[in-house]
This record gives sequence, C-alpha cells and structure tokens, in this order.
Amino acid sequence: MQNTDTTLQLRLWTVEEYHRMAEAGIFADDERVELLEGKIIWMIAKGTAHRSSVGRTDYLLKNRLGNRAWVSIQDPVKLNERSEPEPDIAVVKVDPLYYADHHPTPSEVYLIIEVADSSLKLDCETKGKAYSKAGIADYWVLDVIGRQLHVFREPTVDGYQSEVILAEHETISPLQFPDLQIAISEMLPLLRGA
Repeated sequence: MQNTDTTLQLRLWTVEEYHRMAEAGIFADDERVELLEGKIIWMIAKGTAHRSSVGRTDYLLKNRLGNRAWVSIQDPVKLNERSEPEPDIAVVKVDPLYYADHHPTPSEVYLIIEVADSSLKLDCETKGKAYSKAGIADYWVLDVIGRQLHVFREPTVDGYQSEVILAEHETISPLQFPDLQIAISEMLPLLRGA
C-alpha cells in the first residue's frame, strides 16, 4: 500500500537571496512582503487604528527617549540569515551612520513592538517565535482591538518563557529603560468621545 502522507520540502530563502529578488524587481513596488524564517510572507494591510497606534507610539518613544536610542518605524531588522522582518516599531542602539551600511541586528535591538489589529495570532505566535529564537529580550504586541499589551520576555530558541498581558490602564517600562514609564493607553488609538 502506498503511503499518502507527504511531507513537503520547502525551499527556504536567505536574506541575501531575498535582497537580490527585490533588486531584480521580482516584487512589485506596491507589494509589501517580509522574510520570516526563510519564507516570504505578505504583510497584512494596515487599518486606521493600526496606523494611529504606530504613530502615537513612535511619537511617544522619540520624545521620551531623546538621544538614548534610535526609533524606527516599519524598517527591516536582520534577525539571522533567514529572517528580516519589518516590525512596526524597533527601538535600537544609536548608530553613528544611522544604519546606512546595515540593518539593525539582535545585538543592537532594545525593543520590538508589533501593532495588531487583524494580525494578533501571527504577531504573538509566528513572529514571537522568530524574535525569541533571535534573542530579542523585550518584545511587545499592542492589541488595538482588545486594547491591551502582550509583553514577551525571557527568549529561548523555542519561544518566550514569559508572557504578561497588560490592560490599557496599566503601565510598563522597557527592559533597557526602566526609568521610562509608559501607560498602555498612550500607545492605543483614541476612542471617540474619550
């Protein structure tokens, strides 16, 4: 009897190959993709709540951190040879060349924040595992629908050992900046009538 179970062998891409594809024009200018664990994935369209939260959080972090860190929005972070996601917000070490010669790597990352409106499972599970495997010590997922923050810490190669969910009335401090108190509500989009 023939075995009907077939395990597909996927051809995984490297960051270098991914860059060559982009340079060769394989991706259309309006295509939003990122490389995660060797797979090219479509980035989910962003709604107004997502855009608002990214903007509010970016403004908040830049004002409060000043020159202590570089805050980038939706720019690549090279996790390893097979992953180069574009997190909504990355708080990274200040680079004298402003990252003109490379994308930030895990040793240069203080904090990664993904904002989820329709991507909560992807951000918490798939991206969370990739960030943990790369050793990102402080990873947050801001859930704009549930109006809460998922805080992932204690990375291992199998995933984060710690996940805490904070409500919008609570506060948090980034691991690398314990003096910085951030209310979850300051990152979330404003509600009508509030």
